[in-house]
Amino acid sequence: MKHLHYKLSAAMLGIVILLGIAFYVIDRYSVRLYYEELSQRLNASLAMYVVNAEPLMSNNTVNQETLAELSNRAMVINPTAEIYLLDPDGVILGHALPPDDVLLQQVPIEPIKQLLSAAIALPIKGIDPRDPGNRKVFSAFPVTDEHDANKLLAYLYVVLGGSNYKAVADQVSGSDIQRMIAATILLLVLTAFVGGTLLFSFLTRRLRRLTSDVTEFTEGEFQSSKPEKAPHQHRDEIDQLRNACHIMADTIQEQVSSLKENDRLRRELVTNISHDLRTPLTTMQGYIETLIIKDSTLDETTRRQHLEIARKHAFHLGNLIQDLFELATLDSSRVTPDFEQFSLTDLIHDVVQEFELQAQQNNVSLHIEPPGQPVTVYADISLIQRVLENLVGNALRYTPHGGNVSITAQPSGSGVDVSVADNGSGIAKQDLPHIFDRFYKAEKIDSENTGTMGLGLAIAKRILELHGSEIIVVSEEEHGTRFVFDLPLEARAA
Repeated sequence: MKHLHYKLSAAMLGIVILLGIAFYVIDRYSVRLYYEELSQRLNASLAMYVVNAEPLMSNNTVNQETLAELSNRAMVINPTAEIYLLDPDGVILGHALPPDDVLLQQVPIEPIKQLLSAAIALPIKGIDPRDPGNRKVFSAFPVTDEHDANKLLAYLYVVLGGSNYKAVADQVSGSDIQRMIAATILLLVLTAFVGGTLLFSFLTRRLRRLTSDVTEFTEGEFQSSKPEKAPHQHRDEIDQLRNACHIMADTIQEQVSSLKENDRLRRELVTNISHDLRTPLTTMQGYIETLIIKDSTLDETTRRQHLEIARKHAFHLGNLIQDLFELATLDSSRVTPDFEQFSLTDLIHDVVQEFELQAQQNNVSLHIEPPGQPVTVYADISLIQRVLENLVGNALRYTPHGGNVSITAQPSGSGVDVSVADNGSGIAKQDLPHIFDRFYKAEKIDSENTGTMGLGLAIAKRILELHGSEIIVVSEEEHGTRFVFDLPLEARAA
């Protein structure tokens, strides 16, 4: 930002210098034009007075003595005046100047006609015979016959600002007034530069502060600090930039925190997956190695027992891999629920029939409360079936012999409240906030209880999120657990 400040100051200095030079040049030019117009207006009648003073021509002949005398008189009145007598075509007929000083024998007549006719605005410039390279203001008047005023004999051409004017102008160019003007312009340039530098410093102060904050924020790995928050009302683009940086810093911190959390969950997931996959694989490997090593010494009953255990762990491993794949699919947003109207009551009966044999084997009562009338909901039937299977399977797995598992579907407002409850061992209070974390229950699963509660509940929660529903758990140790979620009766608004 310091470089920007310096660049702006340098640009300001360059602009001010150019403006100062332009002002000086324009001032000199405008003063010159002003003087030329003023001089031409003041001396507009000078040629007329000379012509009317005495006859300049007699019998078409120039009175050189009269012309010289009148020229001297005119130069006494205006030392810068140089008098020439021209014929109607602009040829010089006479003058009172040294012959060698006059470089032209003829001058253009058109400017004289413009001046006499007032065709254009002043100043009107003509050729100076002594200095053809410079055009100068002049005074002119026609010389007519003394007997016939309509007969044009010549023009009296008075150059204003001749060689004497140039000599005097060269002397004045280095005068105190000129130096004072130059010093004033220089002072104005310096004042404008200092004022502009201070102004740029003030305007870039907030940018320098914002740059410092952003630099500290980035060097602190997006955590140490963040840019100062802009005011609620945006006064200018700098405030808008500060506000955008503040929003960006918040977003970056949220994303960094999310990435760190995702990385932590990924490491935990890898650890848990490794644990859950290693347990059944190790068990299977052990029993299979036993069968291979001791095959000849094992009786049929023991061999059958080992194979059943290996099969059970292989089945558990297959379910675990299937759950992992299903959860990954749900998390990748590749699954879009296929919403339709269906009978939730019939679906619950189907799930009960699916787990009826397992409930009988565990001596657990699995039933629907209350039977009630059929209930229709708007959802994806296959995904809701998966939710119910996970919840009922977990309930049966952790309900002791002689326990009860009940499923309830009760209309409530514009939806249906569905609950799966059991009177099993329940969940500790400190564990409830983590019950839907993946593999949360993995360490509690032993060889006799090879469920997948950690992934099953995570899958159920994700499916219900796709339906815009939330699952709630209420549990008390030794008094059972109850999972509750709602489903809409019709399509929900986006």
